[in-house]
Amino acid sequence: MASAPQTQLPLFYKDLMPLNSRDHSAWKARTVDKANWLGSQHAIPLTVEEFPLAQRTFPIVFSAGDSPVPLALMGLNEGVNVFFDEEGVPTGDAYIPAYIRRYPFLLAKLRPDADEMSLCFDPTTDILGEFKEGEALFADGQPTEHTKGVLDFCERFEEAGARTQTFVKELTDAELLMDGEVAIQQADKPDQPYIYRGFRMVNQDKLKELDGDKLKAWHDNGMLPLVYAHLMSLDLMRFIFAKQTELGKGPGAAGPAANGAG
Repeated sequence: MASAPQTQLPLFYKDLMPLNSRDHSAWKARTVDKANWLGSQHAIPLTVEEFPLAQRTFPIVFSAGDSPVPLALMGLNEGVNVFFDEEGVPTGDAYIPAYIRRYPFLLAKLRPDADEMSLCFDPTTDILGEFKEGEALFADGQPTEHTKGVLDFCERFEEAGARTQTFVKELTDAELLMDGEVAIQQADKPDQPYIYRGFRMVNQDKLKELDGDKLKAWHDNGMLPLVYAHLMSLDLMRFIFAKQTELGKGPGAAGPAANGAG
């Protein structure tokens, strides 16, 4: 089976393979109670549609660089995830971003010059295979309702991704994104705050300076509430820091605070 063409694989994915009825006619998708690909990931891509739910659980920030991406922070440091343990077992009730729920599937172009996208999957996953139990992917050579549902989810995810890019472009064009910095005081060492950097956030001062027409347009198209959801979620960084410390992870549990990006 030929792998789908790829340059840089997305987060989680180790390889990509087109799903087809010839090679995968007897395959099934099984339900798992842990996501072993997730336990060490601290930042997960997020779409704008998810902001209202995600902002109740995670700080929402934007990645650094020329092409910012909204991220849900599950930890403030590389390798730290306070919502899943090392084996990928959830440690409590929390919103699960669509990016996580999409794995091991995604839509990809099989040829660089093609417009059409095909349903692909990560062949290294243990979720799909010739199992005795699980949801069949094909029946009589045709996609099952389960597979059709997966395809629909992936298509809606791509559409949400396009809307997210438009949202970020609006922020960038308005020069609203700035390098972020959050100082978190430790009760036992108030003079040694932990400084979290390495992300971007909306500049509230510049937001206040936007002209009335722009603000009205963003209010009418639903963009302004998303901006405020992002800003309000930043207070959760202190919760994540406290959770890390409670779990014995991160700088708060390792001794003197250290400055640096998460």
